[in-house]
Amino acid sequence: MSNNYLNAISSADNNVFVDIEVSPNSNKFQISGFNEWRNRFEIRIKQIPQKGKANKEIVKELSKIFNCNVGISKGEKSSQKTIVCYDVSIEYILDKLGEIL
Repeated sequence: MSNNYLNAISSADNNVFVDIEVSPNSNKFQISGFNEWRNRFEIRIKQIPQKGKANKEIVKELSKIFNCNVGISKGEKSSQKTIVCYDVSIEYILDKLGEIL
């Protein structure tokens, strides 16, 4: 687990915020890596960014992966987003990301 991951994660009030970079129109949803230059986790999604479909896929799939409620905190209309994971710790999210990356 890279210490740089902490540059993309913060917490407040039992919620964890994770900075992500989204690439649409992939053949499957996946957390594909970490961009050390942008300090963001790279997410590939199936949907195209049209009428909120991409954001819905992100929330749905990350909720499954992290096993918690997830929302979009910043960047609803951007490929660079901040998601919020509700009622979890940074350690929990880092463990889940460590299982994937």
